[in-house]
This record gives sequence, structure tokens and C-alpha cells, in this order.
Amino acid sequence: MGLISKFKDGLSRGSTILQGAFDRLAGRKKISEDALLDLEEALFACDFGPTTTEEILDEIQNVYKQKEAVNEDDAISVARSVLVRALRGSEGKLEASASSKPTVICLVGVNGSGKTTTCAKLGHLLQSDGYNLIMGACDTFRAAATEQLKAWSSRLRLDLITGHHGSDAAAVAFDAHASAEAKNADFLLLDTAGRLHVKDHLMDELAKLKRVLQKRDEQCPHHSWLVVDGSTGTNGLSQARIFHEKFGLTGLVVTKLDGTSKGGALVSIYRELKLPVYFIGLGEKPEDLQPFSIDAYVQSLLPESVDQTT
Repeated sequence: MGLISKFKDGLSRGSTILQGAFDRLAGRKKISEDALLDLEEALFACDFGPTTTEEILDEIQNVYKQKEAVNEDDAISVARSVLVRALRGSEGKLEASASSKPTVICLVGVNGSGKTTTCAKLGHLLQSDGYNLIMGACDTFRAAATEQLKAWSSRLRLDLITGHHGSDAAAVAFDAHASAEAKNADFLLLDTAGRLHVKDHLMDELAKLKRVLQKRDEQCPHHSWLVVDGSTGTNGLSQARIFHEKFGLTGLVVTKLDGTSKGGALVSIYRELKLPVYFIGLGEKPEDLQPFSIDAYVQSLLPESVDQTT
């Protein structure tokens, strides 16, 4: 399955909601208040947020002022251009560090966001691209997390460093980095414990993990990514604000987009915090973690009437 097809399948719920609203604009000489409200409701249902929603509605109304009649494709084209403009610069590009090896990626987020499975899927993707890597199971508070990562690592044949239940997560990160360095690994992926972003003492533990890693390499972690459950919608923005303030995020991974219509939330997060989106999760299989693509994302949510991608 190609990239566009994966995105379309994963974002189909949001696309269906938007398509229904845009259908009601087709062939009209004047946009009705009801049609406008329907579109506004659909955009908010997909969690694009007030700024993006307002821009789309305003620009569509401007088109109506300039043309005798507006068809569905005209309106969708306007919305697409707004999203592309809003997301300009949002595609995160992952490369191994040339000056510091291994490149360390720290995955953080709240409970249930999908950090553990994302860690394994990212390991699978990087290994498939020819990189050597090691994963570190730094979620030592939840025994099930370590067991889950063990199962994934065994299934995907990925190297994993673990500690015993309740051990110091920073110590596991330290050992994992030492092992990755000894094995000349290209990447070290660290799965951290889920934590409420409003609990200061839990956030302090992340700061400790960073300090310990920097004793081995002052550039660590090279990447600090917030893993956001896409189905939480705008709540992801409040998570991102606090994690960014407390931990210094460098990017996002948005998961579980295949089960939600709220895929627009990543637009709101990027617009406010300018954190690039590196990957999005579009299913449960290892290959369903895909690099984020603006074109694929926009085309999947707002497809053209004649699909140019096949």
C-alpha cells in the first residue's frame, strides 16, 4: 500500500465528516448560513481549532464574493491551500547525528498515548532503513510496559535494554546509552513512563533522565518527542504546551489517527508551538507508523474530485 493510500485509510473518518459539509456548498451562488455553520461544525469536529477554522471560512466566503457560483472543488481547494500554508515547515526529517553517536530519541507523553508501541514501530522502521539501533525500556514503573516492549523487540528482532520493576529510569537510560555506544549503534530509542503533564514531580523525573544522559553526551537527547494520542483532539495541545515548557520538546508523533475524526489537532499544535511532526500512527501494524507528509495529510482529509495520486 502506497503512502497516500495509508493516509487515506487512516484519516477516513475525518475526511467523511468534511466531505459531507463541503458537498452542501456545491453549485451555490451564495453561501447559506446553514451551510456555513455545517462547515464550521465539521472543522471543529475534526479539531482544527479556531484560527484555522476561521481562516478557511473567511477565504471560502471571499471566493463566493468573487465568483458567480462556487462548486465543491472550489471550496475544497481553498481549504487545502489554508492547511498547506498553516503546516509549512511541519515535516520533521530524521537523520542520524554526524557528530554524536548514537542519536538519542526520547519518547515522552501521558499514559495511553502509544509511546511503547511507537518505540517498537520506530525501531522497526529504522532497522528496515538499514540503521543499527537499541531500545531502552525506561518505563520502569509499569511492569506491563517493559513486557510489552520485550514482546515487540522479540517479534521484530530489536535489541532492548531493560531494568527491574521500580528501578531508576535514568539508570536504565544510562546503561542503554553505554550499550548503544559500545555496539556503535546509530540510534537509541528510549521509551519513558507515561506521566500526567500537570504533575511536577513526574516531570522532574524526565529532567533527571536528561541530566544523566548528558553525563555521557552533552548533546543528549538529540530528539525529545511528545507522543500524542490523536483521538484526544485539542487536549493534545495542552499536553504539548506543558511538556514543551518542562522538557523542551523537539517534535511530535501523533498516534491512533486511524480511529478518530480529530486529526486536525496536529495543525493547532504546530501553529502554536512550531514543533515538527515526525511520524503519525495510522494503524496497529509496525508499518503503520509513517513519516508525516503535508501533501499526503491534506490530500487524505480533503481529496480532489479527480484523484491524481493513482
